[in-house]
Amino acid sequence: PNWFKNTFIIAVCSCIISASFVLMVAYAMSCMRFKSRKLLMNLSVIVNLFPGVLSMIAVYFILKTLNLTNTHFGLILIYSAGSGLGYLIAKGFFDTIPNSLREAAYLDGASEATIFWKVVIPMSRPIIVYTVISSFLAPWMDFVFAKMMLNAGISSQWTVAIGLYAMLEKSLINT
Repeated sequence: PNWFKNTFIIAVCSCIISASFVLMVAYAMSCMRFKSRKLLMNLSVIVNLFPGVLSMIAVYFILKTLNLTNTHFGLILIYSAGSGLGYLIAKGFFDTIPNSLREAAYLDGASEATIFWKVVIPMSRPIIVYTVISSFLAPWMDFVFAKMMLNAGISSQWTVAIGLYAMLEKSLINT
């Protein structure tokens, strides 16, 4: 039960942070026009080509210098920070929302934040559900980063994936 609780806490916290971050970045890239928007989108696609495991060693040493290894906060930070590049699907959805709705809200005196929260988000339930589900399942199913970050061997800190893997050790098979 403790492993499920740990995994659930990590997954829910990173889900909330990731989903809000992805939706805001997707809205900014879809609806706002600024000078280096195309450059940022192209760079994010190029960075997204490389798998996250290539950065494992660098991420581990950075979090070790910050004393965030063997903590759930470190895992939440990893999963939330890695989600920002997943904005492309939500951006494609936000591109389908008509500009006339946002322009009407501008004429009524709404700010950009008001337009995002009161016009765009209520119309975007399908992409919100997709973003929440995908950002919840990523930490729930992850083994590699969790095993690397929670390496102290304290079983009360483990996630479900690490606990199930530890059950396969020869010394624990009979128990």
